[in-house]
Amino acid sequence: MYTVAVLGASPKEDRYSNKAVFKLAQRGHTVFPIHPTAEQIHGQKCYQNLATVPTEIHTLTLYVGTDKLAQLQNEILQLHPKRIIMNPGAENDELEAAAQAQLIEVIRGCTLVMLRLGQF
Repeated sequence: MYTVAVLGASPKEDRYSNKAVFKLAQRGHTVFPIHPTAEQIHGQKCYQNLATVPTEIHTLTLYVGTDKLAQLQNEILQLHPKRIIMNPGAENDELEAAAQAQLIEVIRGCTLVMLRLGQF
């Protein structure tokens, strides 16, 4: 099982990031939802930003737009996860290149599909 930060986690149950928090926890992963104001999502304590996550993160799954990722790139790289999953709509070429230069695996894919297919 992995420690997983969900950047762009939403307390709104119709959002894919919300479903990802639920499915990751359901499958036994330790989940750290990142949301600036929510207190918890599906019983998982939320963190205001990546810098407040209290442990090393194996996987960072992204649910924020490309423009926002440009602003968060330094914070993401300082987290230094083992891998980053760029969900549809969260692809960013610059971040991908910078992460790969730091030997961080980058996957352009859907966390929910990966979980469903046993590829997470």
